[in-house]
Parts: sequence; C-alpha cells; structure tokens
Amino acid sequence: MTPPRLRSIQKSLLAALSLLAVMTPAFTPAEAAAPSFLAFESGHVRPLALSPDGTRLFAVNTPDNSLSIFTVGAAGLALQAKVPVGLEPVAVAPRGNNEVWVVNHLSDSVSVVSLTGTPRVVRTLLVGDEPRDIVFAGTGGRAFITTAHRGQHRTHSSIAGVPGAGDPQLTTPGVGRADVWVFDPASLGTTLGGTPVRILNLFGDTPRALTVSPDGQTVYAAVFKSGNQTTSLLEETVCEGFNPYLPCLVNGSIYPGGSPGPATNHQGVPAPEVALIVKYNNQVNQWRDELGRNWNNAVRFRLPDQDVFALDANTLGQKAAYPHVGTTLFNMVTNPVTGTLYVSNTEAFNHVRFEGPGNYGGTTVQGHLAETRITAILGGSVLPRHLNKHLDYTKLANEPGFDPAAKAHSLSMPLDMVVSRDGRKLYVAAYSSSKVGVFDTQALEADSFNPKVASAAYIPVSGGGPSGLILDETRNRLYVMTRFDNAVKVIDLATRAETGKQVLANPEPASVVQGRPVLYDASTLSANGEASCASCHIFGDMDDLAWDLGNPDEDVTVNTIPGRLLGAAELLKPHINGSGNVEDFHPMKGPMTTQTLRGMVNSGAMHWRGDRSTGFFGVGQLDPNLSFMNFIVAFEGLLGRASMPTVAEMQRFTDFQLQVQLPPNPVRNLDNTLTAAQQRGLNFYSGTRRSDGIPFGEGLGFTCEGCHRIDASQGFFGTDGRVSFENIPQIVKIPQLRNLYQKVGMFGNATTPFFLAPDSGWQGDQVRGFGYVHDGAVDTTSRFLSAIVFIPSLGVGFPLNNPDATRRDVEQLLLAFDTDLAPIVGQQVTLTNTNSASAGPRVDLLLQRARTPFTSKILGGAVTECDLVAKVALGGRVKGFLFSPSSNAFTPDDGTTANVTDATLRNHAKTAGQEVTYTCVPPGSGPRIGLNR
Repeated sequence: MTPPRLRSIQKSLLAALSLLAVMTPAFTPAEAAAPSFLAFESGHVRPLALSPDGTRLFAVNTPDNSLSIFTVGAAGLALQAKVPVGLEPVAVAPRGNNEVWVVNHLSDSVSVVSLTGTPRVVRTLLVGDEPRDIVFAGTGGRAFITTAHRGQHRTHSSIAGVPGAGDPQLTTPGVGRADVWVFDPASLGTTLGGTPVRILNLFGDTPRALTVSPDGQTVYAAVFKSGNQTTSLLEETVCEGFNPYLPCLVNGSIYPGGSPGPATNHQGVPAPEVALIVKYNNQVNQWRDELGRNWNNAVRFRLPDQDVFALDANTLGQKAAYPHVGTTLFNMVTNPVTGTLYVSNTEAFNHVRFEGPGNYGGTTVQGHLAETRITAILGGSVLPRHLNKHLDYTKLANEPGFDPAAKAHSLSMPLDMVVSRDGRKLYVAAYSSSKVGVFDTQALEADSFNPKVASAAYIPVSGGGPSGLILDETRNRLYVMTRFDNAVKVIDLATRAETGKQVLANPEPASVVQGRPVLYDASTLSANGEASCASCHIFGDMDDLAWDLGNPDEDVTVNTIPGRLLGAAELLKPHINGSGNVEDFHPMKGPMTTQTLRGMVNSGAMHWRGDRSTGFFGVGQLDPNLSFMNFIVAFEGLLGRASMPTVAEMQRFTDFQLQVQLPPNPVRNLDNTLTAAQQRGLNFYSGTRRSDGIPFGEGLGFTCEGCHRIDASQGFFGTDGRVSFENIPQIVKIPQLRNLYQKVGMFGNATTPFFLAPDSGWQGDQVRGFGYVHDGAVDTTSRFLSAIVFIPSLGVGFPLNNPDATRRDVEQLLLAFDTDLAPIVGQQVTLTNTNSASAGPRVDLLLQRARTPFTSKILGGAVTECDLVAKVALGGRVKGFLFSPSSNAFTPDDGTTANVTDATLRNHAKTAGQEVTYTCVPPGSGPRIGLNR
C-alpha cells in the first residue's frame, strides 16, 4: 500500500504530467570508423628501471603495449630489443639481470620477460583489476603488486585456496579496497595465471605506489586517491532555508542549521537547496563545515584516512599504517641511508567553496585546488612539505599584488622520485611542469627550503610530461621518461643539459599527442604554475572527491536540454533550481563529485546537470564537442589564468579527451554472461514495469531503461543525454552507469524523507567519504534505489512483493553494467610447455570471444568482442599472429607463410623457449598489434 505521505505527490505528478509529456529527438552523433588505436590514458607509475649491473635500461611503452630494452654505454642509450607485453603497461621492475616483470594496467596482468636468448614473455601472471606497481622484497625476493580489490581473476577457481582470494564483497561495509598480490618467483605454479602466496588487503581505496626499505625487508604500499577526511551531507540533513544557525529536526535527528549561503547569486536569484561538504577535525573529533558547526549527527561512519602501509616482506603482516599523508598519493621512495620514506602527493582543498573571483560568495578555490607536496615519514612522524610554499593564494591573477613570475618556481603533479646513493639529494618528476625538481633531503625534511632559491636547481625537460626517473650515478646521468612525446631523455647532471633522446614507437593519432598537454599543463595554462585540469581529473579520470564549484558571481543561464518528467517539476518543487524555473541553470549548484573525462563522446552535454551545454561557444543541447569546448572558461574561473586558452588550444584538448575511453567492466563475467542476480536485475531494469512516474500515459512514467538507456549502437550506457526531474531541488542530467563499481567504499547514511531505506546506524571505519549521485552523499546504489520516486505502488515503482530483493538484484546489475568494450578486452594468457591443462581452456575462451558478435559505437558498430593476437619467439624474433574468425586460423605477421591453425600455434608452446602469449585486444587494434610490427 502506498504511504499516505506520498499519495499527494503521486496525484500531483499525474496531474502535471497529464498536461505535459516531454518528447524530444534522440542524440545521435556521427558514426565513427573502426579505430586502430583506443586511448585509455593510463597513468605511469614506474615506467623506467635499470638492471642491477647498470648495463640495460627498461622503458614501458604504454600506447604500444611493449617494453623497450636499451643498452647503456658511454655514448648514451641504444635500443636492443622491443618485447610485446600486455595492454597499457605502466610499471617495470628487473628481477636480476636476466628477467624483467612488467605491470599491464588494462590487461590485469604481469608479463614475466626473459632476457635469455630472444627477449620474450615466458609467463603471464593474472592479478586483480588495474594493477599499478611492482617491487621485489624479502629474503626470498617475493614480488609485490598493487591492484584494486576487484577483478575477475580474484574469484577464479584456480586460486580459491589462496589466502585473500574470493568475493570482493562490493556491498559489504568496512572492507578494504586495496590489494597487494604477493608471488614467489621461484614457485609460480602451473595454474592459469600463477599461484600467489597471498593477497594482502589494506584498509584503503585502490592502491598505486610501492617501495622498499633499504634493507629490503619492509614494503610500503600507498593508497592512490586516499581522500582527506571530507564527505558530503545529504541535502535533506542541511536545514531548509539559508539560516545557518536555525536548527531543524529531520526524521528524528537534530541538525545545526541551513546552508552557509549566500542565499542568492549576485543577481538576487534564489539559490537551490544543496548538500554540504564537511571535513573531519581530528583535534575535536567533529565533522565541521566552514562555519565550525558540528555535523556529527549527520554522518554515520569514520574515515581513519590510512594512506601508507608498512608490510613485513617475509611474514606479510602489517607493521604500521600512516594517516594524513596526502589526498592523492602518486609515488614513493626511501632514502638509502636514513630509511626516510618520501611520498609525492597533492592535498586537495575541496572543503573550500566556489570558483570565480569570490566577491559575492566570499570564498574561492581559484588557483588553489590542490597543493603539490612531498611528505616525509620518519620515526613515525608524518611531515607534509608544500613544494610551492612561495605562492600567495590570496592574490588572484589581474589583482594588485599578484606575482606572475611566481609560477616559474612552481612544480605540479609530482610523480616518480629517486634519491642519490648518499641520501642527500632527491629528484622528483613534475608531470605537469615539464621539470624535474631537485631538493636537499635535509632541507626538505626540515621544511627549510625556499622554492624561489631551490628552483634554480630544477632541471627542465623537453617533450613534456616527465613521469619516470632513473639515477645513474656511475655515469652522472638522470634518465627521464617523458610521456607527452613518448620518449626517454638522458640528462647530464653536471650541466643539467639534455644529451640524448630515445623516442619510442607511438601508434597514437596526432590529435591525441597534440591535445594531451592541455589536460596537464600547469606552467602556461594556470596563473601560479600549480593548478591544471588534471589537479582534479587525475590522468583524465576522477579524484574521488566532491567539490562545490558554484559561482555566486555568475549569472543564471538557460537549460535547453530535452528532458523527462519536467512537466511536474514546477508543480511539485515550486523552488526548483532555486529560481522556480525548470529551464534555469543556477550558478550555485552545490557539491558535485568529480566526473571522469573518459568515455564521454556519446553521452551528450557535460557536468552533472549538463550545464556545459550552454556557455562561451554557444548552446548545443546534446553536442559533446561544443559542451567540452565550453569548459574554456574554467581556465580563468578555476585554474586562475589571466586569460582563456586560444580556441585552437581548446579544440586540441577537446579532440584528445573525447577519444579517451573507459576500461571494460572488471565485475562482469569474462564471457559477458550475467549471474543469476544480475539477470534478474536486468529483467526488471529492461522490463515493462515503470519504475518512476505514473503507470500510464505516454511520457508520464518510465522503466529504468526508459530513462537510463542501453543502446550499444548509439553508445548509450545509462544515458542518452537528456535531463530528468526526480523530485530533488535541481534538474539533473541522467548519468551514464559504466563506472559505478569504482565508487564502492562509503557505507553509512542517516534516514531522510527522500529515501525509504532505514537509517544505516553507525557503520564504523570506511575507506571513502563520497559515494553515489551528483553530490556523492548517497552511500550505496541500494539506498539510491529506495528513493521515493521508485516507491512500490500499483503499476509503478519496485515490485510490491519483496521490493528489497529486486533492489539488490538491480544493484548487482549496476555494478556489472555493460560498457563500450567487452569484459574480455585486455585479457591474456601465456601457454607454456607445463601449463596446457590450465591455460588451454582460457585460450579456448579467448578464441570464443574473438568469434562472438559485439556492438559498440566507439568501435564502428558491428564487430566481435575482441581481436585475438598471439606472440611467440620463432627464428630469433618474436613473431605475431592475428586470429581470423572467417578462416578459423591465425595470420602470421611476415605475410610470406600460410595461415596456421589453432593446433599448430599451440604446438609451438610445447617447445621450451616458444611460449605463446595470447591477448584479446580492442576490435580494430588487432592488425596493428598483431601484424604491423
């Protein structure tokens, strides 16, 4: 039976929607040709390594899916070999002088490369989702690899007996989401992807960097986007109105007051009711806002903010955890003399509201998004050091007293670090500054350095995007990986001059290469040399935070995006969008989580409300190109630049970013089937029962799929670009649903009128402060599905019979949501002369998926799930093969021999030294990766 408090809402909805059912054309961007290259923008972690004897340098070639091996001599570097590995390699580590391990971010694998004989992959280890770093440590030289706490292989039967393997518990509170896979290189076993000794679980979100103590007995692991003890309060817990000191009672809990305001923008147009970001104050144990109000009653969890973990390399036990190291942690290194641990990181200021000049609202984060830091950890003390402490953030560009020369001393996006063997000098790659910072370690630890003085020792690097460093003190050189031009530079440390360059093969289109720097460049595209688009959109993705980037100094603009259920908005919400006008974009939008910049090309206008559909370059409703171009104003309003980039620069940025794609879903089965629960969820999602609106009338109610569209031929995976009214204070765009699994980790919400789910109660320690919907305030998808707009009723909403069971099924579907790429893309296996029993069935699966029809707009329409490539060392080189479904055989790369059968290729692996590595690559990329070598 429908609760009485909702009957009036449903009656009003019926009346309003009977007057107006919004009908609009679908968004249909131009059909794309099948690309030979897909961009994923995987971030480098450890892209360079030097062999222990110093004679060879190893460099990952991320876009080319290969490892380049250089001999090191008096004249510089000379290419010795190039070895195909997995997709998107981001880290490399030598195991002795004759073996190298490569971490493949998209393939969820580690390639074991032998340098004996023909350099080749001799084993592929399968690990968790999106591995990032690798080190060897401990008495037995174990391998440690960081991955997310998810992925198809962690539940594979072959490792069922491994401690730490199994269900990732994506809907369970209080579970660490950071894994470290540990292998014994001397005993990898003959299972499908190797048998790890253990999978360690750390209480943080997805990890990134690793490093080892000087004695090799302690491994340090760092959480990547570890957060900063901030969270969003549910909008209904912030009292109505803009009186910050008038408490209110909501569902039995007392809250301290309304929004801090201002109550209008500079035009006097009333602002919408929004959520509020609060930050935990560890001194008083309170969640506080900018006014110092205590919001403990509104938060149902604790964020311990454990950032770096010390692990015993032999017992594999956790020795220590270090909190408050930074918000986003990039790389780590230890001082070889003192053992001090250094962590390159940024510290976000998302608790400060508003972009723009800050005149009407009184505050702004313009130019002060995230501070560049290196945090030293020594003797149990955590010592953050701001590398740009010379900056005066109170002075904005074009204001009196602003110093335009200050940016010359700034460093941005600190990645890889190395320390001299005497422990006295630290080098850090500043990715967004095209420089290598150089610091005296004692001055760094004591915080006694002056950036204006220290910057005289910084090393400029050509090419852009320095991401990896190797110190060769024997030759007094520094080797630098520069991602923007995909090259390795040789720096003479005596003169700080660049004396050599090795350019790696790059299959990226020119538009990708030319547009990438605009995402990262802080030196020319910000006012102070510290801020860039990548300060929040880290490697073109999310920072897992919410920001209130409203601008009270801006005008209200017009929303022309077609929508659903809009006819009821002004009736049910007289103050919709603050102004009461359903077609307004109010500039004071409230907290919004950072959205990924990946996979946007078919999703229509940008931002949670789609408000970039209107802007500097005009109005485009559903046009992603124009919408992204309209971000041009952020370079002034947010990054603090004195002027906007040129139109040509912005178009290069747009052309690049719209090509970057999301990875396959790591929760979905590799054969692209659904579990029983996911299938039940899909049956409801795509069924005939409306979940929202009213049960009859064209355009008056919709199924889940009716709003969150699924149409692979159009590139719709949760959205067709339209907006919708969902009985909340603002009209929002219907969002895509492909990466919900990345937002797991915040559990705990107070009860509010909008959600039928009960108060979660105290949930204890959690790893994330932001969850779902636009403001990140909803803890789980299950709670979102309990919203009153989906209330079980006659003919509409979740089923009247056991609705929670259906909600749980839909939640399972959403976590495994379909994407532009089949889940098999990137997957690998190496067939050897000892593992045919375990690896053979996986080869069968790869062949099956390479034959299976698949539809993807970004891949040009009708394709198969993957192109299957095989690599094997024959005749002194690594030979490539591409599977042809039409001939059911493999085409060799030399073009001089006939196609070979599956059986013939597998027979090669029976001979030692002829291991065959199979990789499912994106459809369209097969000829380039398999044959064009």
